[in-house]
Amino acid sequence: MKVKFFVQAISRLVGQDISALKTARRMLCAFSWRYDLTHGNTDSPKNRLVRGMCSWQSFLDAERRHWQTSSVFYKDLAAVLNKCLYEIHNSYPIRREREMISRGDYMYFAEDNCIYRLRKSIGETSQEVLFCPEDVGLQDHLIQRIRVSLGQSFLAIALKGYEREESVCIVVKSEDVAEIVCSIPNVFSFEWVTDRVLFHTKQENLQCHCVYATDFSNPSDTKLVYTEQDDSFFVDIYCTRDGRFLTINSNSKTTSEVWLIDCSYPFKPPTLVHPRMPGIVYHVEHSNGYLYILTTYGDTAEYKLVKAPLNSGIQHWKPIYQMQAESRLLDMEMLKDHCAVFLRHHNELYMDVTSLSSESVIHSLKFPEWACALQPALRPEENTNHLRLYLESPIHQPVMFDYSVLANRLSEVTDHSSEENETCRVVRMKAKSKDGTLVPVTVLYEVGGGLRHRPLLVHVYGAYGMDLNMSFKAEKRMLVEDGWILAYCHVRGGGELGCEWHKQGILDKKRNGLDDLQACITYIHDLGFSQPYRTALEAASAGGVLAGALYNSTPWLFQAMILEAPFMDVLNTMLDTLLPLTVEEQEEWGNPLLNMQHYRSIEAYCPYENIKPQNYPSVLITAYENDQRVPLHGLLRYVKKLRTAAVHYFQSSTLPDRKMPNILLDVRPGGSHCDSLSWEDSLQKVELVCFPGLNTVLLCSTLYPLLYPVSSCAVYPRKFQKESIRQVLMLETQGKNSTE
Repeated sequence: MKVKFFVQAISRLVGQDISALKTARRMLCAFSWRYDLTHGNTDSPKNRLVRGMCSWQSFLDAERRHWQTSSVFYKDLAAVLNKCLYEIHNSYPIRREREMISRGDYMYFAEDNCIYRLRKSIGETSQEVLFCPEDVGLQDHLIQRIRVSLGQSFLAIALKGYEREESVCIVVKSEDVAEIVCSIPNVFSFEWVTDRVLFHTKQENLQCHCVYATDFSNPSDTKLVYTEQDDSFFVDIYCTRDGRFLTINSNSKTTSEVWLIDCSYPFKPPTLVHPRMPGIVYHVEHSNGYLYILTTYGDTAEYKLVKAPLNSGIQHWKPIYQMQAESRLLDMEMLKDHCAVFLRHHNELYMDVTSLSSESVIHSLKFPEWACALQPALRPEENTNHLRLYLESPIHQPVMFDYSVLANRLSEVTDHSSEENETCRVVRMKAKSKDGTLVPVTVLYEVGGGLRHRPLLVHVYGAYGMDLNMSFKAEKRMLVEDGWILAYCHVRGGGELGCEWHKQGILDKKRNGLDDLQACITYIHDLGFSQPYRTALEAASAGGVLAGALYNSTPWLFQAMILEAPFMDVLNTMLDTLLPLTVEEQEEWGNPLLNMQHYRSIEAYCPYENIKPQNYPSVLITAYENDQRVPLHGLLRYVKKLRTAAVHYFQSSTLPDRKMPNILLDVRPGGSHCDSLSWEDSLQKVELVCFPGLNTVLLCSTLYPLLYPVSSCAVYPRKFQKESIRQVLMLETQGKNSTE
């Protein structure tokens, strides 16, 4: 029946337009591969492809040899940059508060990748180690999350390794002497609802559909609590701020549904807040007997905060706060009598404070202009109207602030040098895209002249309604101190201007994000920031779609491209429903298998499909061997096709400006996808994977050679401390030569 339905669908599509025959044939071929694989056809194209995997292994081995040979030339530079990064880190430490969990007279916290406990009444002398990953033979894993049961009888600890995305949950009995009780594999989220009952979700093949409850009064008693039947939905759990309810959150890319577990009666069936409605997202908190729901339900697509009695229908949802147009919801904190909403409005950070009693906004605060990212610190203590948060930017270290609702006062806690704000500029501007839409751009640089001749690093993402990561990074600070300009393009498809901004960059509107990116880079150059031959483009994961599309459409706009685990073969990925995320991703990219309009839209911008012989910039791609989200074989196919096109152009073109780009693929062990680690964790990873090990070093050590080839007489920009990086390299090289 499936085959008959598919053939009928293809026939209808072909009947609409004869030019669709080629497209339909490809769709039918893709379907036949999956059908043959499912039904065991031993001579199918799919199986012939599997038999040809030896050739792909040979190609992978060749790419690894090519990378090893190429990276030797950058080894000295990487060592110098590594030294510079250590100096930057020591000069600009990330002052994160130790995440201490308070329970009665005890404090629990993680330090040096171990879990400690101490008594407040005694102090540091009472500190004891409760758990280290070495205790369970997982010394290569890092502690991700800690949950303490209500009566402190147990700890639940999430450990994550570098080989896979799933975490393992270790349950430790913490009464008197710590004792490891059990290990739960493939856990995504977990919460204690009583002193001995732990709820957790299980992640398998990148999907999370089931919620389980374990009563550690009888550890063998584990029950299935909830199952999600729709493959496009992902399930996680969290407890409301007051601990009254556990929420089971089932979310697709555009729709959500929430169930409640009363923590006083953990084994009663969950209660549905409201059935899922296509295109409507909502999240639930609880305070003083009422539900406070953040939702996109209503006249506009942006988030609202509504108040509702328990066990009431949607007709009783009463709006008490409305997001402004072109605003992005970042976070929300429930306090004793107030609700604090953190938002990005017109690309600047704000906080609105709503009184739960008057149900109106009583304070609206704009954060300092240099701040590009916001992170609430530890969740505030119960029954308080005071909160703590961090503000930062890619080049400004995190600064801790305290906010008092009653005094409406924001005060800086950590020492913060004003010199950073005086020497480093954060400029916000808007570029006009092809259709007239104004696209936000954030530019960061060090004060001084010669902007036209400085190198420029452009960042882009533009997918899933997510913001660009603009938190502090030591390597970004190093680049700016050495004269670089950083630009962050907040294109459509991302979430910087709210839900509507995301919707304008999905499905057949994905091309808007590409037009936005091109307009941003052109506008930056027109304003006198750098030039195309000194410009590099950086992207990761789904950001690789827009970066790769621009790489094909307007390669003259930049000189080099840096990609990490990029999504480059959108069309073939979305045609393969056997891949774990294809169905879930259809709300973002479309369903080219059954929708001809989606097929043609993806085909028009897909980086892999649009490779052609032309003058390409140099490129570095970092891939992970067991990455389930961006399979390695797809990137191998991309690199092979790209190198073939580049060689063809170089050999056939007679133009004087033709060049053979440096095309590098660095394949790393492990299965983590774009693993974002803290500085300390990254250094630990260096020890595990050896040189070059650290992505920050790799990024910088590749940017310089790509923009300034060794054969070029160009001098690296500005100076880092007393000597420029290139001068340091020359001195080290001369020393080696004289020794030899």
